[in-house]
Amino acid sequence: MSVIRPAAVVVLAAGEGTRMKSATPKVLHELCGRSLVGHVLAAADELGPEQLVVVVGHAREQVTAHLAEVAPQARTAVQARRNGTGHAVRIGLEELGGVLDGTVVVVCGDTPLLTGGTLRALARTHTEDGNAVTVLTAEVPDATGYGRIVRDAASGAVTAIVEHKDASDAQRAIREINSGVFAFDGPLLAEALGKVRTDNSQGEEYLTDVLGILREAGHRVGASVAGDHHEIAGINNRIQLSEARRALNGRLLREAMLAGVTVVDPASTWLDVTVTYEQDVLVHPNTLLQGATHLGQGAEVGPNSRLRDTRVGAGARVDNTVSEGAEVGESASVGPYAYLRPGTRLGLKAKVGTYVETKNAVVGEGSKVPHLSYVGDATIGEFTNIGAASVFVNYDGEHKHHTTIGSHCRTGSDNMFVAPVTVGDGVYTAAGSVITKDVPPGSLAVARGQQRNIEGWVARKRPGSAAAKAAEAAAREPGGAG
Repeated sequence: MSVIRPAAVVVLAAGEGTRMKSATPKVLHELCGRSLVGHVLAAADELGPEQLVVVVGHAREQVTAHLAEVAPQARTAVQARRNGTGHAVRIGLEELGGVLDGTVVVVCGDTPLLTGGTLRALARTHTEDGNAVTVLTAEVPDATGYGRIVRDAASGAVTAIVEHKDASDAQRAIREINSGVFAFDGPLLAEALGKVRTDNSQGEEYLTDVLGILREAGHRVGASVAGDHHEIAGINNRIQLSEARRALNGRLLREAMLAGVTVVDPASTWLDVTVTYEQDVLVHPNTLLQGATHLGQGAEVGPNSRLRDTRVGAGARVDNTVSEGAEVGESASVGPYAYLRPGTRLGLKAKVGTYVETKNAVVGEGSKVPHLSYVGDATIGEFTNIGAASVFVNYDGEHKHHTTIGSHCRTGSDNMFVAPVTVGDGVYTAAGSVITKDVPPGSLAVARGQQRNIEGWVARKRPGSAAAKAAEAAAREPGGAG
């Protein structure tokens, strides 16, 4: 099937979106890892247009800065005075040089569920049917409030788009509605935009008026019907944003499951569009997978986990964990209740256990940090065990410093490693030690004061206390001190 490459795609993203009740411009609101306009641009990019322009208006500095990050190939046109959709398209075309030969596709910047496949079908129908304009439509269960598509009974051509308030009873029974997405013949569009009037209740230039102008001039107006009416849904408030997020998440989960991922509870599992995975992944309930996260073959994640920009190796297990910018090696184990911060890299079969936090830390193959520890700015070699309640003291109040622990080490519980410090291979450290100096390979490091027992202190300093009475009772027992 041939691919129809349009001359241009014009994205309308100038609206204020007051119903969002937000300081964030509407088109920059996020769902499933992209902004609303980012989703639209991704769909438009699948068309491979020769040119792409986004018409901005409200908060244009923010929107333009965002576009520079997510779609640097896109040009922007400023609609300083928002005077309707027809006016916005005219501004966009002027940015691209005016009259364009070929097909011009116009899309709305707040329709994140729109797919590239649907846009390709629109462009193909437009070209193959020889239309001057082709409107993307959909059949919906309830068309209340939408513009109805009125067709010629014989040819199927679109004769009019009638707004709900202006529709007759017969027209209101029509379930096919206007999406606001169009494909135009470039020269005819430019000509018709010059004839659009503003003698309406809003005093604006309506893009839909172009359809009537072209039809009256004897040109064909056609339609392409979207397979899923959810695709054309615009976002105007937080409720619709939530509904779109659920719909898109469902689409992403379906794709994942068809690709070989087991999702135990789709209702409590959320994916970003940028998440990737391999076969036989198992995802438990209450799991969020965000950003550039990748799950290797046979990996198991969750429950109650949030992973952002994290790579999980084949066969690894991540349980009740928050992870950002980390790499979990093959067959490694994380959690429960672990926090992997950016720069964490766990080797093959490494373990980060319960109530452990890591940051900018490399844990080598087979090494373990099992419980209640903080490992920051550190390198740990292979097959080393870090004792419980250990802290890598990396910050002196002004600068961060690095700690290196060698391979095959056994560090005691309640150790403090005061960076910068290096512990050599095969080292043992005693429980309760504060390691401030480098330890040579094969050594036992003991860095703690000797224990001293002051007998009778409680009786002298806390007479009559519960502790004193307990001590007195213990002394009277056979074998007791006293």
